[in-house]
This record gives sequence, C-alpha cells and structure tokens, in this order.
Amino acid sequence: MASTRQLTTKDGRVFYEITVSRGRSKARLTKRWYPPDGWSRKVIERELASVAAEFERQSDAGEVVSRAEKRAQEAQEAEENAKILTVRQYGEQVFMPAKTVVLSEYSRDHYQRMLDKRVYPAIGDVKLPDVTPVQISAILLKMQSEGLAHNTVVRMYALLHVIFKTAYQDEMLEKNPMDRVRRPKPRKDEIRDETADACTVAEIRQILKCSEQEPLMYQVILRVLIDTGIRRGECCAIKWESIDFEEGIILIGENVGYTPKKGVYLDTPKTSRKRLVYIGKETLRLLKQYRAEQDAKGGCEWVFSNTKGDGPVNPNNISDYVHDFSLKYGIPGLHPHKLRHSFASVAITNGADIASVAEALGHADKSLTLRMYTHSNQESISRAAKTFRNAIENAVENAEQG
Repeated sequence: MASTRQLTTKDGRVFYEITVSRGRSKARLTKRWYPPDGWSRKVIERELASVAAEFERQSDAGEVVSRAEKRAQEAQEAEENAKILTVRQYGEQVFMPAKTVVLSEYSRDHYQRMLDKRVYPAIGDVKLPDVTPVQISAILLKMQSEGLAHNTVVRMYALLHVIFKTAYQDEMLEKNPMDRVRRPKPRKDEIRDETADACTVAEIRQILKCSEQEPLMYQVILRVLIDTGIRRGECCAIKWESIDFEEGIILIGENVGYTPKKGVYLDTPKTSRKRLVYIGKETLRLLKQYRAEQDAKGGCEWVFSNTKGDGPVNPNNISDYVHDFSLKYGIPGLHPHKLRHSFASVAITNGADIASVAEALGHADKSLTLRMYTHSNQESISRAAKTFRNAIENAVENAEQG
C-alpha cells in the first residue's frame, strides 16, 4: 500500500511525498503531489488518498518505473532497434549473400542493378518493419510512368516480393507489406498477345537468304540459332569437340554469360542439364567451311570466339549483330530469342510434340513450352481435327460407293 508524508520545499511550499514499496528486489517509487492553495484539510486528505491509490495502481501495472529502470528500458530498446535492419542493410548483409549461392551470375547482377538503381534510392534507409505498401507501389508506379516495359516492371515486382517474403520468413517482419501490393498491369499501349513472338516460315526463309550476304561466322551463327532454338549464351559456348559432324548433333552443356562486373564468363545452361540438339545438312556444311577458315588463322577450341581467339564471343555481340541485321534487311523486331521462339512455333505447327520441343529448348517444365506456344499448338489441334473429319467423310463416301 502507498504511504504518504507531508514535506515542505525550501521556499516554504507544502507538498506530499507518495511512496510505493515493491519488495526487496525492486527500488521504491516516489511521487510528489502539490495541493492547490486554499484547499481544506479534509479535501486535501480525500484527494491525496485518490492520487496515492492511482499511483499505486500505475506502479503495480508497470506504468511507472524508477529512473534506473527507465534508463535500462531505453538501453534495451536502443539495442533492439540496432538489430532492426534497413532495407539496404538487409539486402547487402542477408538477401544478396544468400542469393549468391542459388542464382546464376547474370541473375545476381540483374538483382543487384535493380536494387542499386530503384530500391535503395527509394526505401534503402527505411527500417524493414517501417516499409509500407504505398512506398513499394510508388517504386512500381514510377517505373511505369517512365515508360519502362511491362516485363521490366513485373520483374521488379517479383524481386520485391522475394525480398520481403524472405525477410518475413527470417522473422524480420511481423507482416509482409507485399501482401497489400497489387501485381502491375500493363499500360493500354502494351496490352498484346502473351504468346511468344515468332517468325513465320516465309520470314525465316528471308533471313536465311539475306544471311548469305553476311560474313561466314555470322551466317553460321544465324543458321545454328534457327536450326536448334538454343539460347544465344549456349550458342556462344559451343566448342568444336561438342559437334558430331557424322550425326549432325551438338552437345549443349555450357552457357556463356556477361555482366559489366565480371565480363564474359562460362556457366552451366539455365536448367543445369546437358542436352543434344540436331542440325541440318546446310548448317553442317557451313560449319565445316567455317572451321577450315578458323584453322587457317590458327584455330580455337570455341566455335564462335572473341577477336583474340582465346575465349568465347560475348553474347551481347550476337544480340547487337542480329539487331543490325534486322535494320539492314528490313526484318522488324528480330532478336536471338525470337529465333528461338520461331524454332518452337514452326516445329509445333508442323506436327512436333510438345515434349520433344521442350527437350530441344531445354525447358525443365513442359507446361512452360505449352503456355508459350499455345497459338502454335492450337493450329496443330485444328489440323488434327480436320484430318479426323476428312477420314470420317472419306469412310462414309467409300461406304456409299461400295
């Protein structure tokens, strides 16, 4: 129970000291109460009892603490706050080091560039628990307002989703702010068919015809890309020893990547699986001719080498060349990946099964192939249905004639 005693200040003012004892383990708590001038003794005693009872209640509830306890609480809070990382600290100390183990060099570089350019300048210094859905949405909206491609904005959304989900799983957050952030929708001028963009057979024939006017190395590159549907990095990684000239087979087991920080480097294919791809007679003929040309200059283990002849060509060089080729010959929208899509689209349209095309492309998930080339598959299904109807109609006609 609280005890009280009447005391006087140096200047003669009367006050009451209220004391609450909390046992031997804790220091006593004290409070001063000054009664207003003119109050009667009876009123003072009644109000003092009320103030003392409230002070005791606050003490029991922990609402009032001693100066030493307050200093200890503040020190503990400061220590806990020091453990709460900002978005930048979490990204640099936890998230990216963990991703180094599971991501390819290209993906790590891509993540880091998005963080440095977009995320850190906007919310890098904000404590993780203080990040709001509005702040995250602002990053995405700014990218859209700058006219960036929808796929670029969606990749940022995916990165932010991974970061905050990981932080939530690491118990750095009590709730994930991304749960309240909507996936970006394309601008009206970006809405188009989501199926893969591919060349027609006529366009492929035009590309091959135009390529005959190009240097032999680039003739071969275009032929290999069109013939196999492999990725540009996989094309750069082909070695002469990987080609079986007798069977017309290339072993795809490596991938060449490039980042500004690391330069050109050798990596495994996207699915980390080796596979065989097949090439036609004309592509084989050009490869043999190109090998003889390369051997005359000293030779190299790489089919498509850099200018020094001591390593593979930079995959960006292939993209730049195909872009220039597109402008030179008036073939709009041409890029290496479009040739990859073209291989799959033409193959499926002309009867190839999804599983075989997925294997050739190096897709680990066959449903990805199906989703990307639905337009091609629908054409094949339509043709199959037409074949079925023709067979039934022919059978009816034969029966009637018989």
